[in-house]
Amino acid sequence: MDSTRARRQSIVWRARLANLFGAVMAFVYFRFIDPIASGPDVTWPEIVFSVVAFTVLTVTGARLATRWAAPMLAGDRSSTEARRRALLFPWVTAGVSLINWMIAGVLFGVVGPLLAGWSLTVQSAVRAIIGITVVGGVVTAAIVFFSVENRWRQELPAFFPTGDLGGVRGVPRLPVRARLLTVFMLTSVGPLILLGIVAWRRGAMAAADPAAAPGIFGEMVAIIAFLIVASLVAAVRLSWTVSDSVAAPLVGLTFAMARVERGDLDAACPVVSNDEIGAATEGFNRMLDGLREREAIKETFGRYVAREVRDEILAGRVTVEGEQREVTVLFADLRDFTPWVEASEPRQVVRDLNGYFAEMEAAVRAHGGLVLQFIGDEIEAVFGAPVAAPDHAARAVRAAVEMRARLAKWNASRATPLRHGIGVHTGAVLAGAIGSRERLSYALVGDTVNLASRIQGLTKDVGADILVSATTARRLSGEITLQPLPAMRVKGKTTEVEVFRVV
Repeated sequence: MDSTRARRQSIVWRARLANLFGAVMAFVYFRFIDPIASGPDVTWPEIVFSVVAFTVLTVTGARLATRWAAPMLAGDRSSTEARRRALLFPWVTAGVSLINWMIAGVLFGVVGPLLAGWSLTVQSAVRAIIGITVVGGVVTAAIVFFSVENRWRQELPAFFPTGDLGGVRGVPRLPVRARLLTVFMLTSVGPLILLGIVAWRRGAMAAADPAAAPGIFGEMVAIIAFLIVASLVAAVRLSWTVSDSVAAPLVGLTFAMARVERGDLDAACPVVSNDEIGAATEGFNRMLDGLREREAIKETFGRYVAREVRDEILAGRVTVEGEQREVTVLFADLRDFTPWVEASEPRQVVRDLNGYFAEMEAAVRAHGGLVLQFIGDEIEAVFGAPVAAPDHAARAVRAAVEMRARLAKWNASRATPLRHGIGVHTGAVLAGAIGSRERLSYALVGDTVNLASRIQGLTKDVGADILVSATTARRLSGEITLQPLPAMRVKGKTTEVEVFRVV
């Protein structure tokens, strides 16, 4: 038997056991504790009648509930009618039980005694019908409802995979306050009223016939003891079931919130009721959807801009006005790029460029740098912004050395090796969000950027793959071996620029 069928069988047996408990209590009370009529001791025909009547009522009620639920279980679970019936199922099951108890009140309170030939008065018949129907039936129907609903909640996610139980029309809503009030009325107020009625009736009987007072008070003690035991059993069952129906969803919601706190955004919580707790769970799931959507946007955003820039922008620390910073700028450019593109298949060029850029960006990131943009075959990177780093110059040079090593390793698996030139320069820039109202990008503005690009261009003239400016060289601690070169003139500068080759 699969788990789904086992759960459904469990629901059926919960209803049957609740009705059996109520039937036994009603039989014992009206037959032994407070008989509705004078009759002989318990006979086999009476037992057979009681068993047959209970079985017929139970089987008939189960068949009616099963027939009513058949379209819900066999049809499309996502349909509006199936979802509506799924929410109504506990109500229908409890309603069928209550109707059976109303019929049982007539059978056991009137039909049974008359068939047995007992003397039956109108007062005793009415008392039996009201006692069986109102007292036994209402309490049993409440136990059936809460028991079935509590177990049926395990089936509801199959009908409501995304929640939204509150959106189904035509379904009663039982708030948490009403649940607790129902339990209080049935387990506290109801038994007290019954005890009061018993004490009042027996007291009146003792006052009318003082000679029979000892026997009447003995009966009253027995009735009170029976009502206390029956009420205690019903109270424990009802209180346990209702408290579990409130506590279990809250515990699940608490664990889901703890998972979200740890960063797990797949911690959706099943919605199993249309009360306040269900509404809170639906709100929690909608919040998760928003967080997942925000995380997806954030992740996608981080693919178009660097993660550091993304985080700074989202934190509101990148302004349109920009800020003055001292940074180290690195430019890397591929050599003989145009002939290589002309001699290669376009898709292969894109694949090779992506592979090259991935290796170079990994080297930049390994040393705390940030790739600002890829321009054709050129890379622009910065160290010291947007996240400040006091040793940004050393980081940039170490990254350039690693870029050299990664390119050599990457070329080992290629038939046509690639070459590049890297220029590094340190200076002041204006860093911030640059662009229009519709489109912004994190960028650096200033002469430092231009000079870094010019130094990268000098690598072609001197035959070196890495050149650094004198400004950058003065900020190094000697861990990198540099070879000074003659001062050189670059475009846009009136004075010569002192550069160093990284050995």
